Amino acid sequence: MLQMLSELVHVESPSNDKAAVDRAVALVAGWAESLRGRVKIHHQQEFGDLLEVHFTPRGGGRGAPLLLLGHLDTVWEMGTLSRMPWRQESGRIHGPGVLDMKSGVIMALTVVQALQELHALSRPVILLLHSDEEVGSPCSRVLTERIARTCEAVYVLEPGQGDEGAYKTARKGVGNYRLDVTGIAAHSGVDFSNGHSAILELAYQIERLRSFIDIERGITVNPGVIAGGTRSNVIAAHAWAEIDLRIARTSDAARIDQSFRKLTPRDRTCTLQISGGLNRPPMERTKPTIQLFRKARSLAAILGFSLEEASTGGGSDGNFTAALGIPTLDGMGAVGAGAHAPHEFIVVEHLVPRTALLAAMML
Repeated sequence: MLQMLSELVHVESPSNDKAAVDRAVALVAGWAESLRGRVKIHHQQEFGDLLEVHFTPRGGGRGAPLLLLGHLDTVWEMGTLSRMPWRQESGRIHGPGVLDMKSGVIMALTVVQALQELHALSRPVILLLHSDEEVGSPCSRVLTERIARTCEAVYVLEPGQGDEGAYKTARKGVGNYRLDVTGIAAHSGVDFSNGHSAILELAYQIERLRSFIDIERGITVNPGVIAGGTRSNVIAAHAWAEIDLRIARTSDAARIDQSFRKLTPRDRTCTLQISGGLNRPPMERTKPTIQLFRKARSLAAILGFSLEEASTGGGSDGNFTAALGIPTLDGMGAVGAGAHAPHEFIVVEHLVPRTALLAAMML
């Protein structure tokens, strides 16, 4: 597993580099074919290709397929390996994408190989790996939803939560909005009264966004990027903000979206333009998901370790499948820390037990 993981981590695959992600897709596709997987490549123009692999038991198996869901793209730009190299020390493995989520990909392939060797693969398995997850899954969402509708359950191989790798039974929905403000430019010394500042208007609107936040209901709004103006002695004609929205309940989506759309300027000479919306629906803690988790917890106990559940504010492609009503369990990948951070790592001692648990859940 570590040999394969090292090879995959050394194939850098940032979301915004199609050729790079396609190289990772080709590597994994080759491994899947060696396991008698039926590989289908969904070619893309802007982002990397999408990888769909069907593993069918001898005799065809019984029941609807299980979907193993993940991605091959990472947040790390090409060349990151030079300053953040693969290294194994103190029971940890470091490297770009090692936790999020190339280790999960290796776990999936290892499980399929093990069950094949044991002649224990009893139902069809679909492995679906995307190239655009880290940028919101703009190309892959339709494919994810189409395949998930045919499946019995979805196992998402994103990293587990926390030091012990809790399985994720709930995730917040994710929205991205952009607020553009247009005012009237003027010389700030000579013609101040005739100017209408887009920056001042944006500042006012940002304060209004604070009223959307409801921590108890799991609603957060974060204007994470703002910009505007040209010079300090020019009243700004343009300003904008990019805003991150997180919601825990699907029932809040329409109301919050309407609140964004109803924003009106305090300075009536300024105009507002709202774009964007909810990108990923929430993955709510539903009865089918809890049943899956309880099965996983009992199997983990048989294997000799404890398993907890957790919720998280981050989204994944599991949000899409859960919103369709397909039983979805997330965070079934590796244990570690530092996803999207320079200290990203996995803890080696958890790798085999977690892979065994994934195998047990597939059985």
